Amino acid sequence: MKKILTNLTFWVLTAITLGILLGHFFPEIALKQVLPDDLKGRFLGQELKIGKTLSEAFGGFFISLVKLFINPIIFLTITLGIVSMGDLKKVGKVGLKSLIYFEVVTTAALIIGIVVANIIQPGKGVVHAASATKDIDAYKEKAADFNWWQFFMDNSTLQVLIIAILFGVLLSKISSATKLISYLSIASKYVFKGLHRVMLLAPIGAFGGMAFTIGKYGVAALLPLGKLMLTVYVTMAIFIFAIFGLILKHYKVQLWKFLTYIREELLIVLGTSSSEAGLPNLMEKLEKMGCSKSVVGLVVPTGYSFNLDGTTIYLSMAVIFLAQIYGVHLTYSQMLTIIGILMVTSKGAAGVTGSGFIVLASTLTAMNGVIPIEGLALLLGVDRFMSEARAITNFIGNGVATIWIANNEGEFDRKKMDYAFGHIDETEDIISDNLDKS
Repeated sequence: MKKILTNLTFWVLTAITLGILLGHFFPEIALKQVLPDDLKGRFLGQELKIGKTLSEAFGGFFISLVKLFINPIIFLTITLGIVSMGDLKKVGKVGLKSLIYFEVVTTAALIIGIVVANIIQPGKGVVHAASATKDIDAYKEKAADFNWWQFFMDNSTLQVLIIAILFGVLLSKISSATKLISYLSIASKYVFKGLHRVMLLAPIGAFGGMAFTIGKYGVAALLPLGKLMLTVYVTMAIFIFAIFGLILKHYKVQLWKFLTYIREELLIVLGTSSSEAGLPNLMEKLEKMGCSKSVVGLVVPTGYSFNLDGTTIYLSMAVIFLAQIYGVHLTYSQMLTIIGILMVTSKGAAGVTGSGFIVLASTLTAMNGVIPIEGLALLLGVDRFMSEARAITNFIGNGVATIWIANNEGEFDRKKMDYAFGHIDETEDIISDNLDKS
């Protein structure tokens, strides 16, 4: 009993359940305004937004705290990962291999999304909105003003990624940088210890995220669009167990055991609808299960911006869904155009808040009005509910990519994996013990 009460997974599950109950039965409490206006700003390169309702305050506060650690962790892990590899040719090889892997898998995700959406036709028979909302006008403006330089300037993750790569390469060339490297290693240790303390607040974040979602949108209001939601969830489940399963099977790694191993992080991602919330812990667990520190440090942070399998599935299905709603028959060449546009615009989306809708609006705009952009109004209500599926698929995808590349590079210890999979509770206890000692 004591072990259950001290288990973070138990408390996250409890918080998710309580959040759903509060949002459903007492939405007026979940949506009670406790702050005068949205509290937002930027700190350490991250956009922080707390919100103004009771549930937003809980969820937003936790996500904002985790976001503070994202850029420092990306900088430290990539820099130390490059330095630990020593051979810059190997760094370039792993980096190039990672980007090729990301592009192949995300392109497969796009194609699968389009094929499934055309077979099931979730948009057929749904009555489209009569007019655009003010929210859509805002997205139209952002889509019209979209340019790659501004996208890069707004995406602190990509900026830190590039700086970390350059700094890591520089340090690896300076023989007298040993002392600085040791300081960075110590800094990395304390950053992760700080994150462990923040993760104790995960149940609060999960509670707030669920209470806000259910309280604001409800379940009954989403029934007309339930077919799209079901289609997206089923497609992502198929992608996870079929595609990811086959990728891991190539190196004799069982997907189900891996998912069980990262169950705690998956629940946190589910509760907060954010892959950021579990990203640092995923990196630690991948190391403990046998992936080399250098590969984890390079692949996971890069995948955070470029390996968005769940996002690409959703975006491709959303475009087809809107075409079906408006009775637009897309030719094969137009579908290929959609794939081509999304292959480019979906990259880096995780680093910009609310970018999924902006990417979708940009895609529709780039198609010169073939599909009315006003149709985005239909997706506003269900987008939050589908964000959990996107985040979980993206999260698992980055773990699978790291395991595959580590094996491919001969940087994987199967004995560590067997031990980690066979002693999951012990692994989680080690992380907790490290927190206590800190």
